[in-house]
Order: sequence, then structure tokens, then C-alpha cells
Amino acid sequence: MAGPVALLRAVSVVPIPSPAPLELTVVMPCLNEALTITGCVREAMDALAASGIAGEVVVADNGSTDGSQDLATKAGARVVPIAIKGYGNALRGGIAAARGRFILMGDADGSYDFSHLPRFVARLRAGADLVMGNRFLGGIQPGAMPWKNRHIGNPILSFIGRLFFRTGIGDFHCGLRAFTADAYRRMDLRTTGMELASEIVIKSVLFGLRVEEVPTVLRKDGRDRPPHLRPWRDGWRHLRFMLLFSPRWLFWYPGICLMAAGIITGSVLARGPLPLGRITLDVHTLLFAAVAVLIGFQATSFAVLSKFVATRAGLRRPEAGFDDWFRHLTLESGLVSGTVLVATGLALSLSAVGIWGGHGFGALQPAETLRWVIPGALCLVLGCQMILTSFFLGVLRLDTRTDAA
Repeated sequence: MAGPVALLRAVSVVPIPSPAPLELTVVMPCLNEALTITGCVREAMDALAASGIAGEVVVADNGSTDGSQDLATKAGARVVPIAIKGYGNALRGGIAAARGRFILMGDADGSYDFSHLPRFVARLRAGADLVMGNRFLGGIQPGAMPWKNRHIGNPILSFIGRLFFRTGIGDFHCGLRAFTADAYRRMDLRTTGMELASEIVIKSVLFGLRVEEVPTVLRKDGRDRPPHLRPWRDGWRHLRFMLLFSPRWLFWYPGICLMAAGIITGSVLARGPLPLGRITLDVHTLLFAAVAVLIGFQATSFAVLSKFVATRAGLRRPEAGFDDWFRHLTLESGLVSGTVLVATGLALSLSAVGIWGGHGFGALQPAETLRWVIPGALCLVLGCQMILTSFFLGVLRLDTRTDAA
């Protein structure tokens, strides 16, 4: 009689086949979309079958109470419950559950045409990292987008996005877009709300990913209730997010303009009054010019510091031009420049005291002494700010890595 070991050796081990690799996962965030979820899932499934794309549909349900989950499952989708509320959280949870090497996201309200997904996949196959839909190229059906969104909000925000981030994307906020799983990991998205749509585009551009566009159609959604989108609130959230990711436009350009205006105006008024028709600019304007220089310096300092921190944290990719210029901004150079400014301020202040002494320390014409006092005070404050900023930059540059013992 054969022993147990012989019997085990005689048994052939049949490996369990692993699931076939998927090329595309369609992710649909969902919150009470019972009227439209079935149509959206079936439209995506039909497009996958018709184009021969190996894929799946994942519905990231954010706590629906209208039976959307069962309807999505019956239509052929895989439902992933996302407990934490928020559009961004729903998308992140759905993408985390995706099994495809490409991911296409789109709303489950019936407004986007999922039959267009092959054109997104074709661009991804050709090497694109992010493929954006463009509703203005593909067409916006009547009633699909409120006039203020179509003619004010989206065009303005898209223009600002192109201006801030030097990209040719024509529709910054189209909800139908596709990207590779590798690109998504590189983006390292952080937002949990509507800003996620902007973060995807901004980080793709900042990290140097290949971004392309394809036309797509926007249809009137099939809801029987108002959309979750709040145009003015969400528009401000998108604009705020773009500003925070662009220190050049938030801090640098306004700061440079303020400093230039203040220095030019102050240089003219330091010599004497400036008649301009019926009005004359004098020391009062000189004071405001000095304030403009101070605010401008603070803004430019914030631009440099925020860009350095963002690059070091991995939120932006390094830029050779900035790095080469930034090497010259050392603690020592800042201390020297700040000290020179403080010394200049003291010299101007002492000159004002000398003028006062020449009048026996009696009453003076303010217009005479303030032409020395205001520039002197400006140099003193500006020098102190430069010294403090240089020390703060030195702290940021400290090597905080901990090497193993």
C-alpha cells in the first residue's frame, strides 16, 4: 500500500490561473445616481466590448441611499464603497481599487459620453500620460452647461490655468479624462474635494508628464435634482488651488511690480515734489512708495521660499534655471546685503538728524526731513527683513536626514 508521501507525489498540482490583466478601468464616482448609473455603466461596458479593450467598470459609491449600488452591480460594474465623503475621496478610493494599467474617470450623471473611451485609450497607448477631454471642441449640447459656467467660469479658469502653468490645455475642468496608473502614482494627489480635478492637471504639467486632449461631448445630465456642483464656491476653490500651486503668479509677479513701482516713484519724489497737472505728489506719496517696496519684497521672498519648499517636498520638479540662481542666495550673501541696507538706513537717518541740528533742533518743514527719514526707515526695515529671511532660508536648507548608525 502506498504511503501518504507517495500519494502526494502522485497528485499533480494544478495552478490556479491568475486573472487576465486589464488594460482599462473606468472609475465612476457615485452619490445617489439611481436614474443614470445603469445607463452610464452599460454605455462604458458596450464601448469596451465594441473596441475590444480588456477592461472593467468600477463604481466608487460615496454613501448612496437610493439603491445606486445594486443598479450598478446588475449593470456589470464592480462597486467599491467609499466611506469618507468628498468627490476627491470617492475618486481616490475607486482608483485605488482599479486593476487596469489605464484609468478613465467620468461622472455617473449621464453628462459624459463613455462611448468615447477608445479615443482616450488610443492616446494612452501612443505614450500620453494624461488625456483630457475637451468639451468645447467636442460640443456642448443645449442645457448641458449653465451660461455662466460656459461663457465665464470655465473659459476664465482654463485661461488662468494655461497662463499659470504654461500648458495648452483648452478645457481644464472636463470631468472625462484618462491617465496611466504609473502617472497617477507619480502625481501623489492630496486633495479630497472638487480641487482634485485641478490637482491632476497641475501636477501632470509640473512633473513634466505628457498631456494631450481629445474632443468629447457634454450632454445634459439625467438627474431629477440640482447637481452637487456649486459654481461660484467650487470655482473659487479651483482658482485658489491654482494660485497656491503657482508662487510665480501669487507672489513673484505682484511683488516685482510693487517693488518696481515703489522704487521708481520713490526715486523721483526723493528729489522733490512732482507736479502732475492740478495735483502735486510729495512726501505723502513717498511714504506709500516705501510701503510698496516693503510689501513687494515680502511677496518675492515668499515666492522663493514657497518654491524651494514645494520642490523639496516633491510637489514640484526641480528647475535647472531656478536651482542655478538659487545657489547664490546663501545665508552669507543675505547677511551682507542686509547689513549694507541697515548701514545705509542709519546713514540717511543720521543725515536727517544733522539737518535738524542745523536748524537748532527746532521746528522743521516735514517735506524737507521726510525725504531723508522715509528712505532711511525703508532701508532699515528692508535690511532687517533681508537678514531675518536669510536666516529662515538657512533653517530650511538644514540637512535633516537621519543616517543609520
